[in-house]
Amino acid sequence: MAIRNAARAAPRRIALTVVAAFLGTLSAPAPAEAPLTLGEAQRSAVERSRQLAALDSSINAAREMAVAAGQLPDAVAKLQLNNLPVNGEDRFSLTRDFMTMRSVGVMQELTRAEKRQARADRLEREADKSIVEKSVTIAAIQRDTALAWLDRYFAEATAAIVDEQSRAAEAEIEAAEGAYRAGRGNLADVLTARSALFALDDRASEIKRRVSTARIALARWVGERAGAPLAGRPPIDAIRLDLHELDADLAHHPEIAVLARKEEIAAAEVRVAQANKKADWSIELMYSQRGPAYSNMVSVGISVPLQWDQKNRQDRELASKLAMLDQARAEREDMLRAHGAEVRAMIAEWENNRERSARYARDLVPLASERTQATLSAYRGAKASINDVLMARRNEIEVRVQALQLEMDTGRLWARLYFLAPDTSAAPPAAATPTKELQ
Repeated sequence: MAIRNAARAAPRRIALTVVAAFLGTLSAPAPAEAPLTLGEAQRSAVERSRQLAALDSSINAAREMAVAAGQLPDAVAKLQLNNLPVNGEDRFSLTRDFMTMRSVGVMQELTRAEKRQARADRLEREADKSIVEKSVTIAAIQRDTALAWLDRYFAEATAAIVDEQSRAAEAEIEAAEGAYRAGRGNLADVLTARSALFALDDRASEIKRRVSTARIALARWVGERAGAPLAGRPPIDAIRLDLHELDADLAHHPEIAVLARKEEIAAAEVRVAQANKKADWSIELMYSQRGPAYSNMVSVGISVPLQWDQKNRQDRELASKLAMLDQARAEREDMLRAHGAEVRAMIAEWENNRERSARYARDLVPLASERTQATLSAYRGAKASINDVLMARRNEIEVRVQALQLEMDTGRLWARLYFLAPDTSAAPPAAATPTKELQ
């Protein structure tokens, strides 16, 4: 009997176990989303870019056209009916008049290899320019993604500061209310503390809007991952530029390289114009059939363009292309100078911001925090008023937010300097130690 009861209970226990396991899967917490690093955000932005796909198509189009430009022009097939009578006894007859001929022929323009190669080279330079423009686009995507990532990072760090201060303000309200009930304080202190909390709440709402805007901006680059938690910020105290070799480095940077490719295109167009000063010949072969009573004929012809006015046509075209080459060279040199001055100014500002950030972290933020704690202790000992506490608290918030704003400005300058050229390294900038506000 006991064995039979145990056998009957076994299926029930199995069913209960399955149901419990199912309910456990429903109630189990979802796995935490992995933090979004700056390198992952940039890779995602590059992969999602349609502008890069458009540039790839432009490169392929130029390569294909370069191959086509290197070939001889298509031969021309010719069919002719010559000297057909239109009146008299032989009108519209194809065979009775000895001059009537039905002709079939082919004509080929013999474009010189030098000219065809010059045209192909010009299109190859177009493809090279598109390749460099792709590098410019990748650098811009990485830079703008870094800026959006950093904007969200520092907006959330600012929100954390205000949230921390709001919790401290709530504790101060409780202390003021307790002192008021015990007869050691007055109602004005309570109202002042509440007013300070409401001001913090309003500031928190504004910062919340900034966080939301920053997430929307980041979503433009990374899509759905824009809402993921962020990893630690990258090391914004190191860039890839050397002031002693800045001019040499900038000469190879993508934006300058694009102008260099435009200069190469202009030089290729000069070579095409020089080749155009020599005319291309055309050769024609034709077979003509006449009536059965007459002999058939073969014709051979050569056509040569007569460049009677080279001074006002071919020479003018060549002079125009030479002027465009000078223009491209001057634009590249001017851009290099302007870019060098702009980058040097950004480096100087970045270094100054780093120095100021170190001062804030070493001196100003600790002093503001110590002042708040000292004022709070004095208030608890009835040696300071609630206004003194709120003033010290407000000063601490401002100092910490200013330090964070300065760090954000430093990070934005770092992003613009670090991603002047695409970062093709296997390992993107590693995350630095989180700032104190985010720990």
